Amino acid sequence: MTEPLSEHTADVIVVGAGPAGSTTAYYLAKAGLDVLLLEKTAFPREKVCGDGLTPRATKQLVSMGIDISEEAGWLRNKGLRIIGGGVRLQLDWPELASYPDYGLVRKRDDFDEQLARQAQKAGARLHERCNVGEPIIDPRTGRITGVNAKLGEEKTPVTFHAPLVVAADGNSTRLSLAMGLHRREDRPMGVAVRTYFTSPRHDDDYLESWLELWDRRGPQDRLLPGYGWIFGMGDGTSNVGLGILNSSKAFKELDWREVLKAWCASMPEDWGYTPDNMTMPIRGAALPMAFNRQPHYTKGLLLVGDAGGMVNPFNGEGIAYAMESGQIAADVIVQAHARATPAQRELALHAYPKILKETYGGYYTMGRAFVKLIGNPKVMKLATQRGLTHPVLMKFTLKMLANLTDPTGGDAMDRIINGLAKVAPNS
Repeated sequence: MTEPLSEHTADVIVVGAGPAGSTTAYYLAKAGLDVLLLEKTAFPREKVCGDGLTPRATKQLVSMGIDISEEAGWLRNKGLRIIGGGVRLQLDWPELASYPDYGLVRKRDDFDEQLARQAQKAGARLHERCNVGEPIIDPRTGRITGVNAKLGEEKTPVTFHAPLVVAADGNSTRLSLAMGLHRREDRPMGVAVRTYFTSPRHDDDYLESWLELWDRRGPQDRLLPGYGWIFGMGDGTSNVGLGILNSSKAFKELDWREVLKAWCASMPEDWGYTPDNMTMPIRGAALPMAFNRQPHYTKGLLLVGDAGGMVNPFNGEGIAYAMESGQIAADVIVQAHARATPAQRELALHAYPKILKETYGGYYTMGRAFVKLIGNPKVMKLATQRGLTHPVLMKFTLKMLANLTDPTGGDAMDRIINGLAKVAPNS
């Protein structure tokens, strides 16, 4: 492993110890690079999330050597239960060579900590309560060469230096903004709001997705653009929430916390989703989708996870893509680090956005089209009423929404989905 030149200097600085940052730091440290992982809060800390992990995210946890046994506090799920159009359909996760056939549930407050500790075990130097401010930019080249930060309770000013910096600081990504990387307005944005209830449904072994989200509070019921979820946490509580897209007028008009309360009030009483059983306040977070911030590499800065808008527009899943983009970024950095000249290193680093586009670009383009379609209430109504009655069509839809296919040797459904993603533009 590279010896740290000093406490405040490293080969790579990773800003943010969420799933994207911790995964990046883990793979960099494992490859022998000296990594500083800077997290603005202290663990454990809460984050707004559905807490449900698909087989894609599960695969990433296995790769990182995380103990995902039930004894270690993980709840396994067999698939997705879809409710809508008067139909209730239970679909098992597909049997694939590339991904496990189960998902997981874990509260985000200690999920993130597990990943950060795993990065530490691999050799990353984690600083908690480290609030990163401005990037340090070389005036001659315009490259980022480090960050200014305030450390600890005392907010001691510190400067960290590294030739490469990874922005894993989430949707608001102040670091990217300070480097002039702004959000693309032509990409979909979602919002998630969620809370927890004490409930007898806490040990459900399927993730539950409600494709019809009705607002029944006015004189006329209206179908909203988004979906609801109910995930049993296995600890006596359910995570209940909504994911909403910004592709409709309703997005700006409605108070989504109130919509969530109204939706919960329409549930069967014995499920316990009542104000008295609520164990946490309703909280919301943005879901940046489909590469809504680009370029993913510029002037010494790489964007991973939500900072680079990696959320899947089909299903609002962010953790799997945060971790996968972290692993891809780490691979590219490790290769670049071994190059002899600055020009060679740049050449290697510029592969990062290209790999991301090859991996997800076409699929995300299809997702953007899907988002536009379901933003239309008529399309949404037709899809739930007709589509849900065809189990074969729904199996195909599950594979497409969850991005679960075998790249080679898969079945006909896999080949169709992979083929569509290949021909779709990957911008």
